[in-house]
Amino acid sequence: MVHYVGLDVSLKQTSICVVNQAGSVVREGVVDSDPELMARDDMQVRRFMTVPGVGPVTALCFKATIDDPTRFKRSRSVGAYVGLTTRRHASGEVDWSGRISKCGDAMLRMYLFEAAGVLLTRVPKWSALKAWGMRLAKRNGLRKAKVAVARKLAVILHRMWIDGTEFNWSRTEATA
Repeated sequence: MVHYVGLDVSLKQTSICVVNQAGSVVREGVVDSDPELMARDDMQVRRFMTVPGVGPVTALCFKATIDDPTRFKRSRSVGAYVGLTTRRHASGEVDWSGRISKCGDAMLRMYLFEAAGVLLTRVPKWSALKAWGMRLAKRNGLRKAKVAVARKLAVILHRMWIDGTEFNWSRTEATA
């Protein structure tokens, strides 16, 4: 017998409905899916949320998408995996870099872009990352700066996951 499953996903709960071929409901159910409650229970997600601009949804999405941080030899590779590095074209004497590649998970890319926008425009406290992003925004425009900061956020989140550390607000502590 063939069954069809329907999902209604909201921020607080997910409704599940299973229907058979005749159209009658076989099973219904509701599952809590509050991202804030899920983030509260996971220590690594709470660590991700120490980064300015990264909330529970972005942190959960990053953890679910990357899954195993040891898959990547370098943290820099995470930016390419998410699709936040430039697309390259090289042939003969021609060598140019274009827009972002958009490879990988589009939802994580969108959440990182939103987190970068929040970091650059809404977070009042300054960090080395925000200062770098604002210099880039002044030189190249806010949209390109958001993409660059989103890529850097992916790299920072991966490095935090590997090292088990929290976000470092100042540059001097990182180099010392």
